[in-house]
Amino acid sequence: MVRIPDSSASEPLILFGNPGNRRTTGLQAARSKLKLPPAVEVSYRDVLRAIREKCSLGELMAQIAVQARPDRVHGSVHVQQSIVRVLAEQAGNSLLLRLDAPGESFEVERELIALGAPDAEGDDSLLPCSEWTQGTGISAAEARCLQEQHGRIWHLAQWFRGYCRLLAWLRHEAALLWPLSRWMNDPAEVAVMFDKRRCSVVLGEAGIRVPPVLLPSDGAFRDPTDLHTTMKMRGFHRVFVKIFCGSGASGVMAYQVHPQTRAELAVTTIGTEIVQGQRVYYNAGRLRRYTDKQDIHAILAWLCTEGVHVERWIPKATLNGRVYDVRQLVCGAEACHAVLRLSRSPITNLHLRNERLLLEEAGLSPGTVESIQLTAEAAMSVFPASSVAGLDVLVPAHGGRPYVLDVNPFGDLLYRVQHQGWNPYEWEMLQLTNGSAALKGKTDDD
Repeated sequence: MVRIPDSSASEPLILFGNPGNRRTTGLQAARSKLKLPPAVEVSYRDVLRAIREKCSLGELMAQIAVQARPDRVHGSVHVQQSIVRVLAEQAGNSLLLRLDAPGESFEVERELIALGAPDAEGDDSLLPCSEWTQGTGISAAEARCLQEQHGRIWHLAQWFRGYCRLLAWLRHEAALLWPLSRWMNDPAEVAVMFDKRRCSVVLGEAGIRVPPVLLPSDGAFRDPTDLHTTMKMRGFHRVFVKIFCGSGASGVMAYQVHPQTRAELAVTTIGTEIVQGQRVYYNAGRLRRYTDKQDIHAILAWLCTEGVHVERWIPKATLNGRVYDVRQLVCGAEACHAVLRLSRSPITNLHLRNERLLLEEAGLSPGTVESIQLTAEAAMSVFPASSVAGLDVLVPAHGGRPYVLDVNPFGDLLYRVQHQGWNPYEWEMLQLTNGSAALKGKTDDD
């Protein structure tokens, strides 16, 4: 039986997320397995309502405490008691705060777009590149009228501005309410990780190897012509064009222009079609191959409007005839869980039906494995106020040090992968409790 120190077992954890999704249920299951009290879940929906109604975080927490009932899930008696303790300032410096991913809820997506509207009030202090984060703006009222359409991609730059405003509100309110609390993942660092443009700069300045970035003279691509001109000037014929705040291959295009014929090829998850006279864009859920310049340029124009991060296409190492990269989780400054993502296409995300291998199954040389882990740990050290993230690491085809492609603040949703016998959420909770003795054994039900 695992023994968690009593002081750690009573430490309240406040979880900001979307209750009931795979992430929150996974974390709650890990805490239950380790005999830890359930995290107090504060939904993004309620946080956004509080912001809209100009309530404080303290008022919101009091409302949640009143609403908790013994017959509800996740041990709401303990949740209610934890909130009462927190509001009574009994938790002191042991209170932990955790941000979870804001996805998988259209209601939350819509409210974030509204919060990021040009006519909405908000704190933009955590917005990394405000002058390059404009996009196709709509009013807050228009945003709240949006209807969910499966896969449709809505106003990404405005969504990100709203998300950064939410992060700034939470950071400010938490500092007022719980001045001695600590974040598992600091809101300011989450904002930087999310913005691929800023993240690449921060990593590069710290000496982390990242793919060379393509930038026009004024700092932002306005349209495909800008992109083509810059590619020609830099001698780049193959690039990755990424929406600056996307995840899960959303808004990513592997793009190449033949240097002699100028023929173009784009491989992307972005679908586009004309609906009632308007061109719309959506996640197709699979890779699409475009050769028609009109379609390619329409997608590129939309991406440039929302904001893009463009980087040189680095050939990936191959294994069994497929290219691969590695999702390497780093927790508490140490590399832990890892998954190889193998693909016959340049885009390796697992939800696109690509193959996965555990790092220990891949047969990579010990030197390569160590290089991947050290690279991920070094990149994570650039974000000292965050304890966990998933880093996408590229091993170059022609050798040399690995590249860091992305730092994913919520990159710990990894299935069927363990480290020292624990899944990612269990491992994270063990690290939080400082229960090093617990690592000598596992729970009885394993």
